[in-house]
Amino acid sequence: MNIIDIQVTGMTCDHCAQSVQDALNALTGVKASVSFEQNLATAEIPPTLDSTLLLTAIEAKGYGATLVDKNNPAIEDDQNGLHIAIVGTGSGAFAAAIKAVERGARVTLIEAADMIGGTCVNVGCVPSKIMIQGAHIAWLQQHHNFAGLAYNTPEIDRHTMVRQQQNKVEALRYAKYESILEDSPDIQLLKGKARFKDSTTLVVSRHDGTEQAITADRFLLAVGARPRIPDISGLMDTPYWTSTEALIAEQVPEHLVVLGGSVVALELAQAFHHLGANVTIMARSTLLSREDPDIGEGLKVMLENEGINVVLHTVPDTVKYENNGFIIRTQQAEVHSDQLLVATGRQSNADTLALDNAGVETSHSGNIIIDDHMRTSQANIFAAGDCTTQPQYVYVAAAAGTRAAINMTGGDASINLSAMPAVVFTDPQVATVGLSEQQAQNQGLDVTSRKLDLENVPRALANLDTRGFIKLVAEKISGRIVGCQVLASHGGEIIQTAVLAIRSRMTIDELTNELFPYLTMVEGLKLTAQTFHKDVKQLSCCAG
Repeated sequence: MNIIDIQVTGMTCDHCAQSVQDALNALTGVKASVSFEQNLATAEIPPTLDSTLLLTAIEAKGYGATLVDKNNPAIEDDQNGLHIAIVGTGSGAFAAAIKAVERGARVTLIEAADMIGGTCVNVGCVPSKIMIQGAHIAWLQQHHNFAGLAYNTPEIDRHTMVRQQQNKVEALRYAKYESILEDSPDIQLLKGKARFKDSTTLVVSRHDGTEQAITADRFLLAVGARPRIPDISGLMDTPYWTSTEALIAEQVPEHLVVLGGSVVALELAQAFHHLGANVTIMARSTLLSREDPDIGEGLKVMLENEGINVVLHTVPDTVKYENNGFIIRTQQAEVHSDQLLVATGRQSNADTLALDNAGVETSHSGNIIIDDHMRTSQANIFAAGDCTTQPQYVYVAAAAGTRAAINMTGGDASINLSAMPAVVFTDPQVATVGLSEQQAQNQGLDVTSRKLDLENVPRALANLDTRGFIKLVAEKISGRIVGCQVLASHGGEIIQTAVLAIRSRMTIDELTNELFPYLTMVEGLKLTAQTFHKDVKQLSCCAG
């Protein structure tokens, strides 16, 4: 038997240590003890057992793990010599770099853009949520349901709003990306555009025109995605916005036309409307067409009630720009606006990498095909994030990057997306997890569902805002919950409870019997579960 010592980080009590110990002892042939005081695990393992499996078992419990075994120096030598090249510097790339260094590798990050940090912090999640929140506050001053509070028409200083927003972006980029490079000597940054020469070599074209060849033991591709621009006659000859330009625009258009019916289109359309713009949404099909139809239909009504013009099943035939305005022609009408926002989806940046030279396969839409271990069709090349076939969410990219690093350094980690939450930051918010009723039926599941309007949720009544609903989908016979759809104020704060319920394979009856604090929006989940067997209108306000 070999004796292995492992430094464990993240434990906060003896219970944590017991959890780690149980995870290690669950491995065949392993006898382990864990000390919370010393943050140390000591394990006896068979000579044939790969010691990195111990690290994976600990990390699966949510703790950090580093080998400190001196009886097997070959492991440390191999890891210290491992070189990983990562293309991209977004959340997936940095998560992978940090984890790879923790596991003994040295990392070269390669970035083509002037700024590091990728989409989320620079031109995506962070600035958009700041803008949305500011716009929401402006809207509430003029539109609320509370007696005794006078309405107020705010003065919108968009220049100052953008300046504050970008200051926050810069601060977060430094805290979460730039400072990590400063403090991590094993992570080196190389600026330039990367492409594969072959499956073991990248060529990086620097901004000064020179080129450098990079060889590595493993590669991670985390190059993200960019706005997809539809093929509409005349569009490319106009000064249209993508989300990038919209987020830093210092003027609020008088009339904004938004092309698209998905997340970015709806979030920014409503934000600009809340800041005072007249807004027209043109969607190719329905709103949020991949979600349960109740979601799109309900959100459409609410946006229209605010005064947003929503036009479905419409794609412009031509777009023209003249006299400082846009002319958008469809089969039904001719629409004039002073600004046009194109938000019709995003496409992978994988087409910049010369993947054919490395033998890396892509989907018909150009996304890198990966499995649940983030492996591509080449054994030494991994990929994560928006450039892949994974869902395009920053938390998915970060989780994938971490797991890719574990796998590139000898571990065995996969990503399970069966209970993946998603949130659209409109007002009310859209939040979903698991399967819709139709998706479940398409998978051959025999399911039933219940939808509870928010007029039955006490907190929504107290908020004087009963727009929306909560919907649960469950197997008919077992009662196991397989999906949840929410259209509600703060829906994003509700959905994680449904995630945990689905992940734990809870049934409707088990959810019904849980205790939920009264006068919270998440209590609506319990009430919805109760509707499978009862009429909640006949229950007292906090019935158990």
